[in-house]
Amino acid sequence: MSKESKRCLLLLERCKNLKQLKQSHAQIITCGLQTNTFALSRFLAFCSNPFHGGNNNSSSGYALKVFERIANPTTCIFNTMLKTLFHDQQFFKTIDIYRLLFINGMYPDNYTLPYVLKASAGLRNLHLGKQLHCHCLELGLVFDMFAANTLIGMYTSLADMGDAQKVFDEMPSHDAVSWTIMITGYAKGGDVELARLVFDKVSKMDRGIWGSMISGYVQNNCFKEGLLLFRQMQSTGIVPDEAIFVSVLSACAHLGALDIGIWIQIYMNKMNLQTSVRLSNALIHMYAKCGRMDLAQEVFDEMPDRDTICWNAMISGWAMQGDGRRAIGLFSDMESSGITPDDITFLAMFTACSYSGMAYEGLEVLNRMRRVYNIEPKSEHYGCIVDFLGREGMLKEANKIIEMMPGSRNPSEEAIALRALLSACCNHGDRNLAEVAAERIMSIERDSGAYVLLSNLYSSADEHENAGRIRKMMKKKRIDKSPGCSSIEINGIVHEFIAGEKIHPCIDHVNHVLLGINKHLFSKAV
Repeated sequence: MSKESKRCLLLLERCKNLKQLKQSHAQIITCGLQTNTFALSRFLAFCSNPFHGGNNNSSSGYALKVFERIANPTTCIFNTMLKTLFHDQQFFKTIDIYRLLFINGMYPDNYTLPYVLKASAGLRNLHLGKQLHCHCLELGLVFDMFAANTLIGMYTSLADMGDAQKVFDEMPSHDAVSWTIMITGYAKGGDVELARLVFDKVSKMDRGIWGSMISGYVQNNCFKEGLLLFRQMQSTGIVPDEAIFVSVLSACAHLGALDIGIWIQIYMNKMNLQTSVRLSNALIHMYAKCGRMDLAQEVFDEMPDRDTICWNAMISGWAMQGDGRRAIGLFSDMESSGITPDDITFLAMFTACSYSGMAYEGLEVLNRMRRVYNIEPKSEHYGCIVDFLGREGMLKEANKIIEMMPGSRNPSEEAIALRALLSACCNHGDRNLAEVAAERIMSIERDSGAYVLLSNLYSSADEHENAGRIRKMMKKKRIDKSPGCSSIEINGIVHEFIAGEKIHPCIDHVNHVLLGINKHLFSKAV
């Protein structure tokens, strides 16, 4: 290869945007490299890199024009073009290029099929995925680790765990990626027990496998199990990464395990782990959920860059503390900083107004949401709006808000706002509107909440016959009241109690203490 040709390729490697790419392409043509397979492959590789500057869609479009003018593209060039289109999320075009490969009398290899399998997953097309699976079988690629793992990933992303398990079982060997995909697939499908069964079969653990199982527990609200597995992982000497810390902090937030959360931040500092925006958001969320807004504020103030998520976490934190004024002030700061609020921001704002008794301020926020940011309220927003109006006794206004909800909404979404209205009616003793709201809820869903609230309303009004009628209706329809659940952290251990169950090892001692407290209170009252 001449010096000029080498210089052209060197310029190509240094391209940073589409303009420079076109200049480099002109150099390739003038140097006579327009038919050079290696040069063309490198050119297309530039376009396939999602981290290059410029408009990726323009880069892939330009690459496609160049590809269409190649007389005899090799499998390598086909693969690079497939990669370019896939990274640009042009899944249909990815499939079209794959078909062209066969039209040209060529066959895919173990680098071709993974991109096409991922494209079928992106299209949510299971039938296409199964056709590609047949190609893998015909070409013997199911025994290739890279192709087989992608095949499993395709099935798990399309929630077909049965076929994913078959492919997994037929593999002659598995690597860490194989195990991780299977664990993640079962966990995302809500089958955390099967995910754990797969996890327990792994002979050689790595950080990714541990992280997938911990994340699986947290995603399925098994927060205590997630923390226990994290401690088990630590005993093996494996150092957690950012993803694991985010999962564990989420578990701490839901359990209110403040001491563990504080320890994790100290541990991260000792590791000199760079606190990313994602990790800072997890810390803010954990401290806010645990009621330590002072610590959440410290993390927030130290962030060099802030995104919408961290602003939302702080606003939600002040909302949960019932400090609506601080939440509104923070919302104003968010707007001043140039960050655009989203629907979650407004949900946090409505919650703040609800917990702080700020109905009129809440209506102003609603007006700003619609007129300034063109965001239409969702069912969750309507529920909060009805709640803050209901808390102030503005029941007619709350009912009007429900009537304003778009008629095309899912009935179960309407039930969210109706439950808030029913609760407000019960608190303010508005029997007539409560009965209307309860009747509408009962026609939509089988949730026990409406029955219990209406029964309690009748009981408080000494209408025991009506209260009994509601309880009989629940029994006839076989609607059970969900048991209450509470948890407390003592010396770094989270203890969980469920109403009606006596499975905690210290339950007898707890009952004995409660009995003593009751006797003491009774003796003081007398």
